[in-house]
Amino acid sequence: MARHIKKGDTVLVIAGSEKGQQGTVLKVDPANGKVIVKDINVKQKTVRPSRQQPKGGLVRREMPIDISNVAPMVNGRATRVRFETRPDGSKVRIAARSGAELGVVRQNRSSN
Repeated sequence: MARHIKKGDTVLVIAGSEKGQQGTVLKVDPANGKVIVKDINVKQKTVRPSRQQPKGGLVRREMPIDISNVAPMVNGRATRVRFETRPDGSKVRIAARSGAELGVVRQNRSSN
């Protein structure tokens, strides 16, 4: 199933303790329906010493947010997303508010 959020999108948090903040999507986990947004939902995590972290200690890390709690932003405003199949067979994401194209989901399938 196509998702309305992709890596690199600018999104607005529309629900939860971080409501109203905006950031860039770093990672999308479609299997669990989660996204990680830069500088949003940052928590401190205690880590044990390891080769990567020889001292261990506290690490600040962005934690996942449910994908339904974020909306993509176009021209500084949050929008819903609809999908459109073009005559050539490609599928694109369209901003419902402005009609702007947000990106290609699937390229043309035919290899003529």
